[in-house]
Amino acid sequence: MPIKIPDDLPAFTALRAEGVMVMRETDAVRQDIRPLRIGLLNLMPNKIRTETQIARLLGATPLQVELTLVKMTDHVSRTTSTDHMEAFYRPWAEVRSQRFDGFVVTGAPVEKMPFEEVTYWDELCEIFDWTQTHVHSTFYICWGAQAAIHHFHRVPKHALASKCFGVYSHRNLAPASPYLRGFSDDFAIPVSRWTEVRREDIAGIDGLEVLMDSPGVGLCLVEDTPHRALYMFNHIEYDSDSLAQEYFRDIDRGERIALPANYFPDDDPTRRPRNHWRSHAHLLFSNWINQAYQTTPFDLSGIGR
Repeated sequence: MPIKIPDDLPAFTALRAEGVMVMRETDAVRQDIRPLRIGLLNLMPNKIRTETQIARLLGATPLQVELTLVKMTDHVSRTTSTDHMEAFYRPWAEVRSQRFDGFVVTGAPVEKMPFEEVTYWDELCEIFDWTQTHVHSTFYICWGAQAAIHHFHRVPKHALASKCFGVYSHRNLAPASPYLRGFSDDFAIPVSRWTEVRREDIAGIDGLEVLMDSPGVGLCLVEDTPHRALYMFNHIEYDSDSLAQEYFRDIDRGERIALPANYFPDDDPTRRPRNHWRSHAHLLFSNWINQAYQTTPFDLSGIGR
């Protein structure tokens, strides 16, 4: 089944061109099924790009998905047009009375700051708590994952000596997990962060299980059963050229940045990167959606109870 998104959202045309099944709102209402309601709290600076990345992965699942784009209530994006935000995003204060089968919280370009110094931190903590009563399953990505695991378990983040940047081999540590169904024993995932969550800081915390890690760059995916959450510390959702865009952006700013590891062929930034993670990104999101579908109440009012 396809994903249902607004007909004039930029992702609609982009995904159709890629062959992803997208459904017009007028067609969706004719189907006698309840779509899975998924919310996306998009904290990334390039919101249109991130919308497309997440919608692409949700749209590859065999179920009808209804995507709601959510923003912080008072925070004003400086990198996306006001017209786009007003047309497609709803402030969290307007959707907090609603319930969702799934909710995605992205990363944000604030990871060098202490959590409590982020301008929207108080509202974000309210959202984390709200997921426990209004969301069946939550998927946190990169800084969003670090922020959520800190909020729920007081797990710290640690600054790295240099940016962890590139495509790294990861291990499947829980082949029996429903979220890793069909995963290879090892696979590549893009990484782009200045901080990390360490295994020793989560050791002994009830309900946390490490599902993926990397011998080179540490933790990747952690399941939090009591909070019905997945913490993905890396960027499995990235496009083929996402790391390249970050690299050339930083070069243009005059910043000293190393080439992303294991990314450009022969470490030649003039050559087109090859995507080694796309299939596993689709598989992870498909498994997450399927697990939510198998366990969520049919009656939305039962979510969180």
